[in-house]
Formats: sequence, structure tokens, C-alpha cells
Amino acid sequence: MKLLKYDHQYSRRHFLQKLAAGSGSAGVLMSAWKAFAATGEVSKAYPDELLSIEGYTKGKIKTGDEINASNVELVKELLEPIRYEQILKHGRKLKIVKSTTDVMKLSPWEYIETTLKNAGKAKFNEQGNVVNAADGQPWIGGNPFPDAKTGIELLAAQTLSWGRHDASFYAIKINDVAIDGETRFRYAGGWAELNTVARVSMDPKPYWTEHKDKLRFQTVFFTGPQQFRGTSFMNVWDYDQRKFPALYGYVADFRRIRQFPADQRFEPLLPGTTLYLSDAWAAGDPLLTWGNFQIVGRGPFLAGLSGSWNADNENWEHKTHGGPKGTTFWDSTVELVPEAILVEATPTGYPRAPISKKQVWFDARNQVVVGMVTYDRRNQPYRSFDGAYSLYESGSKKFMDGAHPYWSWCHVTCSDIQTGSVTRLEQVRAIEGHTSGANDPKMYDKYLTQTALMRLGAN
Repeated sequence: MKLLKYDHQYSRRHFLQKLAAGSGSAGVLMSAWKAFAATGEVSKAYPDELLSIEGYTKGKIKTGDEINASNVELVKELLEPIRYEQILKHGRKLKIVKSTTDVMKLSPWEYIETTLKNAGKAKFNEQGNVVNAADGQPWIGGNPFPDAKTGIELLAAQTLSWGRHDASFYAIKINDVAIDGETRFRYAGGWAELNTVARVSMDPKPYWTEHKDKLRFQTVFFTGPQQFRGTSFMNVWDYDQRKFPALYGYVADFRRIRQFPADQRFEPLLPGTTLYLSDAWAAGDPLLTWGNFQIVGRGPFLAGLSGSWNADNENWEHKTHGGPKGTTFWDSTVELVPEAILVEATPTGYPRAPISKKQVWFDARNQVVVGMVTYDRRNQPYRSFDGAYSLYESGSKKFMDGAHPYWSWCHVTCSDIQTGSVTRLEQVRAIEGHTSGANDPKMYDKYLTQTALMRLGAN
């Protein structure tokens, strides 16, 4: 019989001690960041019981198994309350895959390389913005706080670079499924985002000097259904995270662009969806319009980090299951994350916000967001978000991002807990000639100007 030097209770005690202290580096046996910087992976930072689902459940659940209503109690503490309830009561299922230990497979390659190069060079300035400590200029790229010890450090890194590419375009399909299983709304369109600072791949870098005072341009537009075709919104983010983005929209009915109130970030983009601009990447608002950042939880977690790209479908479209008609939830793969950090924050800059707080789960190894739950003004659970990332590599099939396989999100499940409706998003290969991908220098002119909004609307 093998005697365990570090048992399940050891890890639990360790996480509770760090939580009580209010901060602390990721890792149990040593700093996860130091382990990764030295070896490229983090196994040495965690005991065996946190490195596989077999070890965590003592063999009761194995790689390849399915989490469903019959066994979800074994992993209840590895899930947000909403996913747990959906599995227990609404037929949701999760397939377990082997845990990823190579952290280079969990983000874009250039982003990780730049994180390693720039480690220790960031600080918050007097205004609360992240800057390069050497000269006080905007951040120079990669994760500014790879060994994050506070909640604001985790959310600051997420706000600075949503998709971890300098520029990304996602062709998207959206389905809103009601509690009775009927799909009430179907939308298609595109989402573009481009960083003007903290650039790691595109020239000029680290800054696009002409727009050094900004953080990003971001556009979302819709090609269907017909009554919303041409509807689009563009955000222009200031680098100063105390300021609201400028928000423009093309109104198809009036064939013109109008400017919307800057703090109008908690309303559905389109009828039937559970999506707000505020929800983007769990950091859709300027960092300093939120406050009271706290780390309120630590421990292992189940998240979709690999195997979620559907290379067998020409347009990357995913299959569904569960709910009254078998179309409520994505077919999903998840794996054991040895340590997730739960951060809570409140919307201090929005007196009329319909939510009182959000809770965001981060993979402690590389600070990728793996889940979010928001709460209404009565402090009751309101909406939840869980998604799946992947390298776009499956056997001999690859979708490349320059010299490396593309890394990105694959699908997202957004659940309105109070109405029972679910909005499903997926990244597909293309929508009407708009093709998913990263770091295309033509993206700015094509999607991220007011002229581009007019052109998209006219088409």
C-alpha cells in the first residue's frame, strides 16, 4: 500500500490557510509560478491528489468518465453551484479528460513567452492603473502579475488582455434556449478586439504609438436574423481604467451611428440573450469602475481547458444535449484544475447596476478565467458563465496562429438562473466570409472604426 505524504485534507488545510491570510502565491508544495518558470509545467507545485481526477476521487471517477446526475455529488465542491444544479436536475453532462500539465498549451505561445520575459516589471500607479514600473508608461505585454497575490491583480491582468492575442476575431453563433427547451432566438455575427498597448505579436509593439492613450478597440455585429442584420456596437477603451469606454452603435432601422451612454453596460445586447457588455471575458468594464476586490475561495475545480475544438465539423460547430429537448447545453469536456482562485468584486461605478457583485474563478496556474457568477441586488444568484478553451489541434488537424496552433475559447454557456433560460455561444470557423483568427493587421480597418460600422451595417 502506498502511503500518501500529502493527503486530500493537507491540500484543503493549505488552501484554507492561504484564504485566511487573504493572499498568497498559487501552489501547495511550492510556488506554481516558480515551478512553471523553471520547468514549463507545474506538477511539482501540487500533490498527486490534485493532478488527476482519479487521485482526487480515489478512483471513483476516471479520465474518460462522464459526470452526470448519478455521480455529481462526488465532485460537487469542484463546480459552481449553477453547473452542479444543472447536472443534478436538468440533464447536463460533462466528459472528463486528462488534466493538462504543460502550461504552454493553456494560452497563446507569444503571450506566455512575454509573460516570462516581463515578470516583475509591473506595478499600479497612483491612479490605480497598471504600468511598467521602470518608466510609468502603459504595460508592455504578457501577464503583469503572473504570481498574483490579490484579487485586483487577477482582474487587472484579465482586463488588460481579454483573449491574450493582440487582436482577435471570433465568428459566433448564439442560441437562446428557454426553460421549456425551445430555442427562442438564433443570432450570428462577429466579435473583434484589438489591443493598442501591451502587444506581444503584432507590430508595432509593445505600443501602437498613435493610440497609446487607449487600451483596445472592440466591435460586435450581427448578420442574422434579418431584423437585426447590420446592428453593431463599438467600444473604444481608454487606458485609464477610471474612464468609461466610448460606446457607438449602428442602428439598422435608422441607417446611422449613434453614441450610447458610456455606463450602459448592463442591458442585453439583443432581445432574448443573457449577455451584457459588462460580461465580456468576466472583465467587460474598466477595472476601476469596480471595487472591493477580495479573494474569497481557493481549491481544485473542473474546467474546460482542452479537447473542445470540434475539428470534425467543417465550421467547428458543437453538439448539444440536456434540457427538455436535448438542446440546452453544449457537449463539454472538463479536466481537474489543481487550484482555482475565486475573486469577488462589486460595481462601485454603477449606482443603477442590476447586480450587486460578481464572483470570478481563475485557474491559479496561469490566471485564465474559468467561470463567473453574478448576483442580483438582493444578493441572490442571478447569471452564470462557464466556457471551454482549447488549442485548435486535434490529431493531424490544426488551425494555426502563426507558428503555433491557435489557442482560444470554443464555446460558452450563459445561464439566467432566475428564469431558467440558457444562452449558448460558440466560436465557428466563419460567418458569411468573416473568419475567426488572431493578429490580422487588416482587422482595425475592417471592423474597428465608425466607417467599418457603417459598411457592416450596409452589407
